[in-house]
Amino acid sequence: MQSPAQPSRQMHGLVFASSVGTVIEWYDFFLYGSLAIFFAKLFYPPGDAVAATLISVATFATGFAVRPVGSLIFGHLGDRFGRKITFLATLLIMGCSTAAIGFLPTFATAGYAAPVLLILLRIIQGLALGGEYGGAATYVAEHAPAHERGKWASYIQAMASGGFILSLGMVLSLRLGLGEDAFGNWGWRVPFLLSIVLVAVSFRIRMRLHESPVFLEMQQEQTLSDSPIRDAFTIPGNARRILFFLIGVACAQAVTFYTAQFYALYFLQSVMKVAFLPATLAVATGSLFGLPFFVIFGSLSDHIGRKRLSLLGMAAAVLLYIPLFILLRSSVHNTGIDFLPVAATVFILVVISALIYGPYGSFIVESFPAKVRYTSISIPYHIGNGIFGGFLPLISLSLVSRTGNPLAGLAYPMAICAIGFVVTLFFVPETLPRGADHRRQATPLSGTVFGAQPDSLS
Repeated sequence: MQSPAQPSRQMHGLVFASSVGTVIEWYDFFLYGSLAIFFAKLFYPPGDAVAATLISVATFATGFAVRPVGSLIFGHLGDRFGRKITFLATLLIMGCSTAAIGFLPTFATAGYAAPVLLILLRIIQGLALGGEYGGAATYVAEHAPAHERGKWASYIQAMASGGFILSLGMVLSLRLGLGEDAFGNWGWRVPFLLSIVLVAVSFRIRMRLHESPVFLEMQQEQTLSDSPIRDAFTIPGNARRILFFLIGVACAQAVTFYTAQFYALYFLQSVMKVAFLPATLAVATGSLFGLPFFVIFGSLSDHIGRKRLSLLGMAAAVLLYIPLFILLRSSVHNTGIDFLPVAATVFILVVISALIYGPYGSFIVESFPAKVRYTSISIPYHIGNGIFGGFLPLISLSLVSRTGNPLAGLAYPMAICAIGFVVTLFFVPETLPRGADHRRQATPLSGTVFGAQPDSLS
């Protein structure tokens, strides 16, 4: 007889194996984001610092722009051939492209060939990341007990923030350890090359995983989709679910996450002209202390619902972003920054993001039928993050540059969250069953939409 502790131990092992690969892929993808301001000097023509910074941030956004394409490619593979083999493939592709950045020549050596090669590798990274989240979130959620699905799925969201913190920590350690001259000459290559080792370890861990039980059941019953992309848009009501989840939850999740993680960093460095070390250390500290809240809110959603927390996060962004960035701005002085207020502000920004992103994994997985689940969740997630979130730093910094108002960049994420609040409130149904609590027995994610009648969503 299986003891109550055994399922929990099994889930810990499964989540660790899934999330360790996820944190490495996000580390790989975010490394460039951590160094985007720095890369403006390495890979783009000298002369106009503002233009070089905007172009470098645009290159960062390029990797996001192709993520929806990657979501279609790998979503099809995940629904057609399995969750496990697909996110193994994305891990290898991401690792190889990241390591290749470490071998690139700079503009001083190769001229315009340098940024072209960099952009090509960012595109490959974006395609790979387009398949990662759908695979990891689907895999974990399809193993998790129904009464703890929000808790276990939230670790995948937390690992995105974990990858950001790891990338910042790696860059910070090398710049301090090597010194600015050595880091600028060759040290910046080290975190990219290290990806080879990290990916190899993660790949070995993931190889031990078994395929999702839901996928195996569909395979045995021969109910797999022959054309997941087509079916994702033709199954009654599914296209509508994708659209409303995208406009409602996915876009708001994206802009709050990238406001907390990247725009706060770029705001300090590019707008407020704070030096790399204090800006990065403060943002990393705030992000680190905010990290547990992704799991806290994911677990809380198992009791009070996914939708309620998501709406609270959107409302908090609309109401608090301007006061928080005024506080951020007032904490910057000619002599430096007030470290604790800056770190505390970033912490609050991360907590706001976690209100939406913590329950997100269970919310989106429960919203779509199993036979097209990988594809269906990848489309809104990667359009939201790849387009609306990925271009946030570029759009917001451009608004600041155009208007001269340091707070003008906040208009974009606040508008997205306001729209998301209305759409989610009226058009995105709650997926947690009424009366669900910690006493619920484990039930698998079936081929129908969990927590709602399919015809009510058609």
